[in-house]
Amino acid sequence: MNNIQVYNEIGKLKRVLLHCPGEEIENIVPDYLTRLLFDEIAFLKQAKKEHQQFSDILRNEGVEVLYLTELMAEILQDPEVRKSFLEDFLMEGKVASQGLKEGLLEYFSDKSPMEVVRKSMGGVRKEELKEIKVKQLADMVKNPYPFYLDPIPNLYFQRDPFASIGRGISLNVMFSRTRNRETLFAKYIFDHHPHYKDIPRWYNRDMSHSIEGGDILVLSDKVVAIGISQRTDAVAIEMLAEKLFKSQETFETILAFDIPKTRAYMHLDTVFTMVDYDKFTIYPGIEMPLDVYSLKRGKNHSIDITYEENKLSNILKEYLKLSSVTLIRCGNNDIIAAGREQWSDGSNTLAISPGKVVCYNRNYVTNEALRNHGVEVLEFDSYELSRGRGGPRCMSMPLIRENL
Repeated sequence: MNNIQVYNEIGKLKRVLLHCPGEEIENIVPDYLTRLLFDEIAFLKQAKKEHQQFSDILRNEGVEVLYLTELMAEILQDPEVRKSFLEDFLMEGKVASQGLKEGLLEYFSDKSPMEVVRKSMGGVRKEELKEIKVKQLADMVKNPYPFYLDPIPNLYFQRDPFASIGRGISLNVMFSRTRNRETLFAKYIFDHHPHYKDIPRWYNRDMSHSIEGGDILVLSDKVVAIGISQRTDAVAIEMLAEKLFKSQETFETILAFDIPKTRAYMHLDTVFTMVDYDKFTIYPGIEMPLDVYSLKRGKNHSIDITYEENKLSNILKEYLKLSSVTLIRCGNNDIIAAGREQWSDGSNTLAISPGKVVCYNRNYVTNEALRNHGVEVLEFDSYELSRGRGGPRCMSMPLIRENL
């Protein structure tokens, strides 16, 4: 059985990985919003309800839903894997002093595998440790920061730490140090889980330049689009292309979309997603400044890079071999609605089959535009989940899609 198989953005979704928000959301406080990459405080009880609506929609459409917490708990049943994970996790959590390290290992020692997973994600408050043996200066210095281990609130955006491409993955390097611990969960799953440990890697988390899954869109079995964005470096794209093109995979071209480097457009999938064979959502604010480069397999494992001197619809027609392309504009091309709904991820659709997408219900102008273009839209509540600045595509990592 192929446990990773993603050769398109719209083929019937068969299996997906999610993470339901947990204690990590309630450990966000106003003083540390910027540190944790959040703009607002979310209400966990409502966020969990909304996430359940999302997973229910997927299940009702026949999608097998896996959860990050459950996969991690399965592999942490092995004492050696558990020991290794905790040591790596404390190191990446910047636990430098021996006294604190010993205290945290003692804290985790009597917890079940699932409790270890949830607490490593949720963060460890200072009052949760009874005593720290003072051994170093770092243990003695007074520090008002309330955590020994930071929460990881961005984890419910499972699109970013790794990305499924063909029968392999890109195990990513996150742009922000705050989010790099997220990739450690993926590393352990792809190192140790019996269903996933032999999956090829086109990029790895120990590499030099950042790349995040929200920038990676598999448009067909021949073409991958990757955003050069605030969080994905052009160098990383070329490194990934080199590994992918040397493999036995069918991909021939990577289209690099150079999008504005701002938080509002943090990833390509916040401004551009595929919803049908020949239909795409797009935020109109990126169309005019957009530069596209093609990276193709060259001779002797070289890469040929070309600046594409054409408008986006023509580039997509050429590489996807389509007679026409429809760009459905966020906010139905109304400048006010477009700006408002792009902020709440109106362009961030998750296709579960050709022409059928899951969207936040708050983006009603864009959703109506999708329907007017023949796209079926399945909606769910988005009062709290949207506060994290990500939509249905951001929250889901497809593991298996049907080939087109």
